[in-house]
Amino acid sequence: MDALLGRAWWMLALRGAAGILFGLLALFWPGLTLLLLVAMFAAYALIGGIAAVSAAIRNRSIRTDWWIPLLLGLCMIASGVIALAAPGVTALVLITLMGANAIVTGVFDLIAWVRLKRRGRTQWLLLCIGSLSILFGIFVLVYPGAGALALVWMIGTYAIVTGALLLVLGLGARNWRGADLRDKQNAPLHS
Repeated sequence: MDALLGRAWWMLALRGAAGILFGLLALFWPGLTLLLLVAMFAAYALIGGIAAVSAAIRNRSIRTDWWIPLLLGLCMIASGVIALAAPGVTALVLITLMGANAIVTGVFDLIAWVRLKRRGRTQWLLLCIGSLSILFGIFVLVYPGAGALALVWMIGTYAIVTGALLLVLGLGARNWRGADLRDKQNAPLHS
């Protein structure tokens, strides 16, 4: 899993950058209409989903666990397509869609964290991202009646925090592949 993320570091960084951009737009554009919020969420979900699917497909011949980013990407793409297909969606359905997306992506991030931990890599950022996503999703689903402005602030803050963590993780993962190759080269030869 660490080698997969090392080769696909750009997927994490792109997902993080899209999250930061989405969050900043949501926070600094407080007069957002629900339709614009739906469009922004759809763009965020589609960009992150396409990046994850692309990384999974590129690495499917090398890794047996390539299906994790594939499922994550497909979930995100489905969320984006649903948001685009029904732009007049009500606030409650939008909240449910965003909450469900956050929970599912959080679970897949935690699965990746467990797999990395088994390989001796302790990536606390991935643990934080997955946990924050799940907590955000649960909160959104439990308290759907939050006001529109509160929803925008909550979504914007969540997107910026998880986006920043993903960006840092992605940039850090860029070095994993090189470290794995150095470890293999320095390993003692058995006769």
